[in-house]
Amino acid sequence: MEAERLPRGSDPTMHTKLGRGGLSDVEWTVQLIQLQHAGAHPELRTTGTLDGLDAAQRLDLIGADDAHVLSESWQLATRIRNAVMLVTGRPSDGVPSDPRSLAGTARAMGYPAGTSQALLEDYRRATRRARAVYDRVFFG
Repeated sequence: MEAERLPRGSDPTMHTKLGRGGLSDVEWTVQLIQLQHAGAHPELRTTGTLDGLDAAQRLDLIGADDAHVLSESWQLATRIRNAVMLVTGRPSDGVPSDPRSLAGTARAMGYPAGTSQALLEDYRRATRRARAVYDRVFFG
């Protein structure tokens, strides 16, 4: 399934929407919890990913640590997508691979000049952790 989701040639660790631990993994995790429990818990009936995640945590359907990991990954991926749009003028779901766009994206996100590698490390760490939560929730 994952091979079919990603555009051909995309790095699965650097695609903010469809990559491992990216936006769709977080969204699917929240939606699974909603499907399982929203019948009994109306507060889960929301279209907002973070609102659904917060409700699931308040209901003890997901642990605070896992909710934090998912929220952190979702927010970082969203910030990257927005920064890429500001820097390049085009929407993109990929973390830039060319050094100039990556540096611009990092600067737009508040990273000091010359630290674009820190953005990559932060993104990889956040998505690795989110993917572990996704795997545990979906597949036990």
